[in-house]
Amino acid sequence: MGITAPPSLYKVPLVAQAFPPRFVRLAGKMEYDTKTPPYSTSDPTSFASVSAQKRWPIILTGAIDDVHRAIYAAKNKDVEEEGKKIVEGLSKLKHELQHDRQLTALPDDGFEDVAGYNRELEQLGWPKWQNVGWLFSECYLYRRINTLFTLTRHWKDYDVFARQKMSTFKSSRPAVLELAARYKDLVTQLESKSADTASKSIEEREEAESILFTEMCEICLWGNATDLSLLTNLTYDDIQKLQGAKARKAAEANIICNDLPAAFEVLRKARASPGNQGARVDIVLDNAGFELYVDLILAGYLLAANFASCIVLHPKSLPWFVSDVLPKDFSDLLNSMADPKAFYETPSEDEEHKETKPQPLSERESEEIGFMFRHWSELHADGKLVIRPNRFWTEGGSYWRLPKTAPSLYEDLKESELVIFKGDLNYRKLTGDAAWDPTTPFSEAIGPLGPKSGIRTLALRTSKADVVVGLPKGEDERLRATEDGGGDTGARKWAWSGKWALVQFCDGKA
Repeated sequence: MGITAPPSLYKVPLVAQAFPPRFVRLAGKMEYDTKTPPYSTSDPTSFASVSAQKRWPIILTGAIDDVHRAIYAAKNKDVEEEGKKIVEGLSKLKHELQHDRQLTALPDDGFEDVAGYNRELEQLGWPKWQNVGWLFSECYLYRRINTLFTLTRHWKDYDVFARQKMSTFKSSRPAVLELAARYKDLVTQLESKSADTASKSIEEREEAESILFTEMCEICLWGNATDLSLLTNLTYDDIQKLQGAKARKAAEANIICNDLPAAFEVLRKARASPGNQGARVDIVLDNAGFELYVDLILAGYLLAANFASCIVLHPKSLPWFVSDVLPKDFSDLLNSMADPKAFYETPSEDEEHKETKPQPLSERESEEIGFMFRHWSELHADGKLVIRPNRFWTEGGSYWRLPKTAPSLYEDLKESELVIFKGDLNYRKLTGDAAWDPTTPFSEAIGPLGPKSGIRTLALRTSKADVVVGLPKGEDERLRATEDGGGDTGARKWAWSGKWALVQFCDGKA
């Protein structure tokens, strides 16, 4: 008996065109990194130090609690015995972290990336937890957690973070329902080529499309319900009103770099080019749950608006940074949408404890979610929505290494018209998580993925870490001077909260 999630109701195979994990065996991969020093857990003014001392022990405690709950629910002696060993391993890791022990070699679980991690540990001189590069040590943390499961018989595919992923999605019910209603209206209108837009001039239609593209990307950027009212019908008059909306102005005020117009122009030109067969757009995903839901809404919109003929989604291959998307998270999400009444009307553990029942879905709400399920299922079945995992995304280094260490993935990404990198971790990996001067151009900070790389990069990032590039001169100082911004402490605290966002573009095909 293994520990697995309930079988999915979603019958279409979700993982397609996955590249085999081919890694270039080298004496080391650090030679491809930026020479700008990375953020380190030894720096008391950085969020790296806060993470190592406070965040990571809490995450490990949560993982221990989750395994205990799974052991209790399984009621199987073999599963229980392996589960106890996993708990021991997690507790040992937590102890090493809290007592500043050395990072130890990963045990061989049959995957080639283990050798890369261990080689890098050796090159780094077997560092201690409180004096090591933040990016590498955080990746190592999740890869080591993963080995505790992969080396078992019954827990190999268990996602210790899955419980909270679906819990947070379920708690986003109002936003899910609101977006489902608007998505149905939008897609239906786009696919029917409504007379409203057809009666407008080319300039008016392009302006309306530009604004709608911006709104869709900004909803995807923030990944929350704050600005759902911004998603409106594709009518010129409504969008003109939208331009002056207070919510829109407030949201854009917190985007300190915004290159969405450049990304829109790339897709608009690709769509208008003679003999155009449709562009491919890639999305390197971040979080599961509601964020994945919004990512799929963006994908569906790009396809319905003919800005893309194919969307390739890149999830992680192992439980990663708590909430990152795995292939199974797609089936979990779509499984919930295949029978939304069962999902939303079944009491959660907390509701059962409080002896309360969730409010039933209306028939209209159920149908609107069903529309999304059917639309995304059709897109996947038609090869327009592809899920393509690759173990490169869970290696310990930055994306500066991509051209040399994962050449097949690199060449594949060149085939895309636009590659969207979602979230804070992808931004850290793009920039090497290095202590750049904040005015360093984004195109310089992403190194080999910058100019002449053959890849067009768009980063959508709400900032939750120290590294920031592409700012106008004086902007970092201005933000540090804001409330809780860090002031003269030496810490860039404004960049830790998720309040501020960066949308940055580099045309590597120019």
